[in-house]
Amino acid sequence: MAAGAGITTAVAGAYYLLGTKSGNKNRRKVQAWMTRAKGEILEQIENLTDITKETYQEVVNKVLKKYQALKKIDKQEFTGFVRELRGHWKNIQKAIS
Repeated sequence: MAAGAGITTAVAGAYYLLGTKSGNKNRRKVQAWMTRAKGEILEQIENLTDITKETYQEVVNKVLKKYQALKKIDKQEFTGFVRELRGHWKNIQKAIS
C-alpha cells in the first residue's frame, strides 16, 4: 500500500505541472502558497494506507482550509486551484488501479 501511495503522490504532482495542456502556464503561475499546499496534500496522502475519493477529498479540504483565510490569496485563483485539485482524482485513480 505504501508504494501505491508514493506512486499516487508522484502522479498527482506531475499531472498538475506536466499532464495538462496548460502545464507550461501552470508552472509559471504556481505561487508559493500553492506549492506548499500541494506539498502538504501529497505528504498526507503518502501516509494513507487506503486512498479513496473520499479520503483524497478530505485531505484536500483539510489542507486548503488553512490557506483559504490568507489575505494575499485571490479568491478566484483559490477557487480555481481547489477545483483543479479535486478534479485530479480521476487521474490519480487510474494511476493506482
